[in-house]
Amino acid sequence: MPIQILPAQLANQIAAGEVVERPASVVKELIENCLDAGATRIDIEIDKGGAKRILIRDNGSGIAKEQLGLALSRHATSKIDSLDDLSAIATLGFRGEALASISSVSRLSLSSRTAEQEKAWQAQAAGRDMQVSLQPCAHPIGSSVDVLDLFFNTPARRKFLRTEKTEFSHIDELLKRLALSRFDVALSLKHNGKLIRQYRIATDLGKQLKRVSTVFGAPFANHCLHLDNQHDQLRLHGWLGLPEVARAQNDQQYFYVNGRMMRDKLLQHAIRQAFAAYLPDEQYASYVLFLELPLDQVDVNVHPAKHEVRFHQARLVHDYIVQVLASALSKIPAHNHTGELLVYQDEPVNEIFAPPLAQVAHSYTSAAPATPRVSEGRQSYQSSLQRADKPRSSELSANHQWLSSAADFTREATRADSTSQVSSVSAKPQAAALYPLHLVESAYLLARIGEKLILLDLWACQQHLAYSQAMQQWPQGLDSVPLLLPLKLALDEPMHLLLSQQQEALRRIGFVFNIANKQQVIVAQVPKLIRKADFAQLIPSLLTAMSQLPDSEWQQAEALLSGLIKLQSKPKEHTWQQAIELSQQLHSHNPSQLPKHLWRAVDLSASIESFNHDN
Repeated sequence: MPIQILPAQLANQIAAGEVVERPASVVKELIENCLDAGATRIDIEIDKGGAKRILIRDNGSGIAKEQLGLALSRHATSKIDSLDDLSAIATLGFRGEALASISSVSRLSLSSRTAEQEKAWQAQAAGRDMQVSLQPCAHPIGSSVDVLDLFFNTPARRKFLRTEKTEFSHIDELLKRLALSRFDVALSLKHNGKLIRQYRIATDLGKQLKRVSTVFGAPFANHCLHLDNQHDQLRLHGWLGLPEVARAQNDQQYFYVNGRMMRDKLLQHAIRQAFAAYLPDEQYASYVLFLELPLDQVDVNVHPAKHEVRFHQARLVHDYIVQVLASALSKIPAHNHTGELLVYQDEPVNEIFAPPLAQVAHSYTSAAPATPRVSEGRQSYQSSLQRADKPRSSELSANHQWLSSAADFTREATRADSTSQVSSVSAKPQAAALYPLHLVESAYLLARIGEKLILLDLWACQQHLAYSQAMQQWPQGLDSVPLLLPLKLALDEPMHLLLSQQQEALRRIGFVFNIANKQQVIVAQVPKLIRKADFAQLIPSLLTAMSQLPDSEWQQAEALLSGLIKLQSKPKEHTWQQAIELSQQLHSHNPSQLPKHLWRAVDLSASIESFNHDN
């Protein structure tokens, strides 16, 4: 077969294989055209899940008569005309393939009228060469696209359409995405002549949250934070669901980049990292977030359906999202690992929050206490306001207890490392003879040493190893890493004075601060050992705890160091391989004996005697 130029209809049908996957794909492409045309009202009518008919009307700028023919041609668009435009795309559509592809697999008619025209015109494309015919019609300013009998000429494609209910559910979900991205546009959806959805224009935050609640439900609207952060040319704003409205599936995650809905792995990873300290792995956060950045800093032309993007500075975007969300989450009541609720009510609201609105902002003073969710071995979240309203003195006491327990941990670990005395009953088993046997509840390792069985606490082992590693670096000071975005903290006068006086001790731990003024400090560097911590919450807690201890206990910063490790070493589920690796690391740090606080002896004598073979 000789090389030849494919007929227009065949070429368009090939392109339609990527552009037109199902009826929802048609709706998406056509609505994006409406939005690019400046429409403020879009009406969608669907019959039989979109397989029979898709009609979309808008009140946009319309298409002039002389351009209607080009509108149905492949690679014809008014949105870009140069390579420079392709590198800074400001519209939702830009490839010029949608109308041509859709018209090649359906009976499509396009009606439109501009403000300058006295009457409207209708265009249809048919035949092998997709010739466009024009005829006058009645139509207001704007455009209508009527798509009949989708895939009528491609039986194989039509055969793979799902049920009417399934196809409509995809269209309904698509409309939800669009409704959350464009509050300035009124949307309506009819199915088989029945009005299903109607979204009115939302001009303020209160109305916007109401639209969000129609998609997510009232629980989200009652338990969410509105955030708005600007850093240089990056802006992140939207609504963030509190951990108590987390879900078992990721069906309430909407992220937009420059107004375009995205399912990008980089963005999803950043959000999961920000929520890591608040949610277990099997739960998903709920959010509606909008990221805005310069058009030339993001490439949207990397995915056929434009669901993924490529950022020119991916690491910057990732870390920016993590820090903004982590800072927002730090403003809500959260548990530390000791179970004590830490709330800093006297800390000023960070600039990431928009001006408070009574009808929008989450009110901690009026919300009812919620029952905490319990997750074994994980940090849990509670919105109990009775504890959040404790006076500051109670918080100081709690912090003092936290640091005291950290000091106990320090002394116990140090004593275990230094002593070599062995008793006949509670002798520390020889680490060199440790044989792992079984992983218990993903948190403990059953092991054999000689003729004895012991149970290792894997979380305690993690803390011990981290502490040992840190103490090896102690003579030179702990390694620190700079924050990508320096963190601004507002401190009261006593805390500010304490930080100013003890910068050297904090530097030994790994913190570097720049004092901006009498009310604010800037966190420039943090300990590498805990670089993923939520420092907006941790640092005030650390300073409060320091203020409660005599100088002799914390000047060497050992208690602080162990406290930080204990706070940030989160309990987690271990795999068998991880448990083996942890025991090997423990052996390398303690080749002669295991510290007593890491293990407990397992006594089987009572179980053996219970068999009572003599009877």
